[in-house]
Amino acid sequence: QVQLVESGGGLVQPGGSLRLSCEASGSIFRIDVMGWYRQAPGKQRDRVATIFRSGTTNYADSVKGRFTISRDNAKNTVYLQMNSLKPEDTAVYYCKVVDNLGRISWGQGTQVTVSS
Repeated sequence: QVQLVESGGGLVQPGGSLRLSCEASGSIFRIDVMGWYRQAPGKQRDRVATIFRSGTTNYADSVKGRFTISRDNAKNTVYLQMNSLKPEDTAVYYCKVVDNLGRISWGQGTQVTVSS
């Protein structure tokens, strides 16, 4: 079983920056895919960004050029650097990982609020 601990959320003004972190621990052999999703009140959970073990990344159109996903394989940690934040980025952000056996684990979520 894999446990995920997220950190880095908070309140920030429009145009500001935040960095989210998600560390995986537990019964891990290899993590193939790591990603961030977000869910705003009353809306579905949407993919924000994903990164494969190779370093290949994918981003939602709404965050391209503003967010950067990265990972440290030695630490089983994924990061999301969020710049030029907008009020519409306000949501609970969830970390998701997929291991080499295809098992999926989700973090508990961290709140990001962009408001003046």
